[in-house]
Amino acid sequence: MGLGGVLMDIFSPLMEFIAPVMPGEVFPFFFTMELFQRALLAAIMVTIVAGFLGTFLLIRNLALIGDGLAHVSFGGVAVGIVLGATSPLWYALIFSISAAILIHEMQSREILTGDASIAIFLTGMLALGLVTLRIWGGGITSDIHGYLFGNLLLIDESDLDMISFICVVSLILLTLIRSGLLATTVDPLSARVQGLPVRGIGLLFSVITAAVVVSMVQVVGALLVTALLVTPAATAQLVGRSFRSCLVWTQVFGLSSVLLGLYFSAEYSSGSGSMIALIAAIIFASVAIIQIIIRNFIRPNENYSNN
Repeated sequence: MGLGGVLMDIFSPLMEFIAPVMPGEVFPFFFTMELFQRALLAAIMVTIVAGFLGTFLLIRNLALIGDGLAHVSFGGVAVGIVLGATSPLWYALIFSISAAILIHEMQSREILTGDASIAIFLTGMLALGLVTLRIWGGGITSDIHGYLFGNLLLIDESDLDMISFICVVSLILLTLIRSGLLATTVDPLSARVQGLPVRGIGLLFSVITAAVVVSMVQVVGALLVTALLVTPAATAQLVGRSFRSCLVWTQVFGLSSVLLGLYFSAEYSSGSGSMIALIAAIIFASVAIIQIIIRNFIRPNENYSNN
């Protein structure tokens, strides 16, 4: 039994316990049926790790790298499917990590800017996947559509093991390098003077990002990864007043997006990935509007009355 199976044994009874209070006609099945339980567990794990990772990506101005690596991973998925792989995500992992290392090296050696290298890999690997599928893979099938836009029901036991392993290891590594990552982000030169391995930390962070992106492909799809990787973290920055509070708010907004997205997609038979992305965007817009109203209408009145 893999790590995913162990986590299922731990959390499955809890899911079944809270299933009777879940709203809707279809959504409660996510808490009772094994197929749906795997999907829900994978979605929650990915969201938690993506929240931590997304916060670091924003403060390092690397919001687009998740989207770029997601497109790269789709190229790996396409190649894996054409080659008859049991789990195409392993090919996606190899492609994504390789691209993350190359992007980091080209940026650190000043061969190309980060945005330029991300754009080249994004378009090139997405094109590779589409051409490969068109020539040798029979085109865009329903399974391929699931990898593009997310399909939680594609997650089997081996995929859950892989997603669980990536999420647990990534969370541990992010916790271990958190201080060094913040130091190299705020002042790389000072961090290098203090003896911190700036290049090594950046490279490890790139590899972690690549692995987490691959774990998210089946949840929200290669084309919608940014919805969970960046949008909740960006929403948290609107209300957070410190790095720690931003981490907490990111989890709140991310988990809310996933649970509400799964609920509405189950009840209205829409794609889970697209619904999660839509809910995340709606939450961001709502918080932004509330912030504008508070700053422009409520606080000025309070200041005027105090004077």
